[in-house]
Amino acid sequence: MPQSMPVLTELTPELRNFIKEWKDKPGNLIMILHKVQEIYKFIPRDVAFTVSKELNVPLAKIYGVMTFYHYFKLEKPGEHIISVCMGTACYLKGGEDLIKELEVRLGTGVNSTTEDGKFTIEAVRCVGCCGLAPVMTIDGEVYGGVKCAQIPEILEKYS
Repeated sequence: MPQSMPVLTELTPELRNFIKEWKDKPGNLIMILHKVQEIYKFIPRDVAFTVSKELNVPLAKIYGVMTFYHYFKLEKPGEHIISVCMGTACYLKGGEDLIKELEVRLGTGVNSTTEDGKFTIEAVRCVGCCGLAPVMTIDGEVYGGVKCAQIPEILEKYS
């Protein structure tokens, strides 16, 4: 059965102006996708279709960029994003244990969102705070030297 084309989404004035500003510049697609994600917190499928039409760029190219770069999200993330550093220092000092504890406490895995939409857990390569290892961030707030026993108290701040 053939799939119907999605309805094109009306873009926000901010995004429409940004596309107009970047439309003819080199590297425009990545910059525009960054702006889409800044506005929506991920890249909604219908917005990707609209951007494809606005830029006259094949949708396959847009999805190629979105899936190549780990930064771009294809699904709506949770209200709070927990990033656990898995760089060498953090990994060696217990980063993996932090992820396991978060998975148990929140009932979801890495790169997924809790059923209530409150938290998304991510494993990231490096946060740039190696001296504070192991490190995790929640919505950009850095927590260094984290022990598994501290996780319930940290999560409580966001509940």
